[in-house]
Amino acid sequence: MLNYLLIFFAKILEVTLMTLRTVLMTRGERVYGAIIGVFEVTIWLFLMSTVLVGIQEDPIRMVFYALGFGVGILLGTTIEEKLALGLVTINVIVPESEAGRLASLLKEENIGMTVMGAEGYKEPKKIFLLHAKRKRKNAIIKLLHKSEINTVISISDTKTIYGGYGIRK
Repeated sequence: MLNYLLIFFAKILEVTLMTLRTVLMTRGERVYGAIIGVFEVTIWLFLMSTVLVGIQEDPIRMVFYALGFGVGILLGTTIEEKLALGLVTINVIVPESEAGRLASLLKEENIGMTVMGAEGYKEPKKIFLLHAKRKRKNAIIKLLHKSEINTVISISDTKTIYGGYGIRK
């Protein structure tokens, strides 16, 4: 039983590291990604030598390996979400009549913005482009909801931003 648990927990650790490494690499953190990759592949090699040896006689090892993989994905994505590495672009569309109030609110919270005019289906609109660290995303969304300003919000991951207000890498 100890062998099964070792396979299970080692696979969880390996896949968690794989998830974090992938996120770091896509966010431009190559050195950290490479360091994590060394540990990840070391665990993988250990697992392959443990799981593959005698797999025909003991197929339950595959079950624990697969279960560890699934749990590792869940754990890795949960940790990545908590770390909230990187940047986002938040697009906020508001009626033109509410734009001044929203701009004041965002300035009070020290949130940089770019505002553009737009034409909505029924009325003129303003589009606010907000670039922020992912760690601030939930606080900004909460602020927008609390304001009770009628908004349409879309969020996208942003790889790189040069210049701007309030963001330093």
